[in-house]
Amino acid sequence: MNDIDRIKDVLTNLCSLPGPSGYEEPIAGAVKGIWGEFCDETSVSPLGNLYAVKKANVPSERPHSILFATHMDAVGMIVTELVGDFIRFAQIGGLDPRVLPGQFVNIHTRKGAVKGLIVMPGASQTKGDYGKDPIPLHELLIDTGYEAEELKGVVRPGDIISFANEPVCMENNTFSAHTLDNRASIAALTICLQELQTIRHQWDVYAVGTVQEEETMAGGITAPYDIRPDIAVAVDVTHASSPLSKSWATVPLASGPSLGFGMNVHPALYEMFKETCDAERIPYTTSYSPRMSGTDAYEMQVALNGIPSAVISIPLRYMHTANELVSLEDIQNVGKLLAAFVRRLDENSMKRLEWED
Repeated sequence: MNDIDRIKDVLTNLCSLPGPSGYEEPIAGAVKGIWGEFCDETSVSPLGNLYAVKKANVPSERPHSILFATHMDAVGMIVTELVGDFIRFAQIGGLDPRVLPGQFVNIHTRKGAVKGLIVMPGASQTKGDYGKDPIPLHELLIDTGYEAEELKGVVRPGDIISFANEPVCMENNTFSAHTLDNRASIAALTICLQELQTIRHQWDVYAVGTVQEEETMAGGITAPYDIRPDIAVAVDVTHASSPLSKSWATVPLASGPSLGFGMNVHPALYEMFKETCDAERIPYTTSYSPRMSGTDAYEMQVALNGIPSAVISIPLRYMHTANELVSLEDIQNVGKLLAAFVRRLDENSMKRLEWED
């Protein structure tokens, strides 16, 4: 199976599963099965992080280790109230209510998944006068087709809701699905682990699926304490450009990995990743973050005594919607970059990680 076909296969599998923040068990089980094929050991932390380690295959007195963190959770919803024949809900993670009406969802009940449709009440049926403004999320409803008494017997407050649309392969090796943030990075790390099967490397590699990144960052906070890596890298997505986007805040789709540069990124690591891209002829862009990167990088950077950290991102359009879109070639290039970076790490690499005046 070539890289692009493997990526399609991984994404089709993962993007068909639920996994909102705090409810990652279904996705964690699937990722464990995928990464387990390429790693020496897998385990799950008490919090729910998935750890998979590919041990160094070059002898060393004390192998260093690198942690690649890809969060497994995604945005989603939760049932808050039953109102007659309808369901009220709240968001898990950041959702834009403008794109929710008309979306099909799965409500994960104790009796199995129930299909629902997010609907927008007419202007005369809302509590507020919103004029031409979007109706806020707390006014939206979900219709399952059940009548009130039937609904009470199946759905209850606290049930988790996920998007229900199916993944779609599109033109020019693009792929659309919900939860590509951050299932795309899981696919990229899969390519990395696959590449490492035929690469000699001196460092242990920890592939980590973190939990709750969209809400609490809890997985990114705890993973460094379990693993104690020498270097940590957050592999995530970044906004891809469109005709209406701001050029300084986005990167082009199909432009390769985007290297993070900012206060969550060690400048020497940024240079090392850039050198790797140049050496491997991998196209790349730079994403500048004058503040926090919005990834697991900050939580890993400040753990223990401080860990040199980096951010590598995949360009993604329509983030936090039911129909995100990525380039499969970007995912492939990120995977190849991570593997090539590991191959270049040696016993002297840590000496480069010094802050310059």
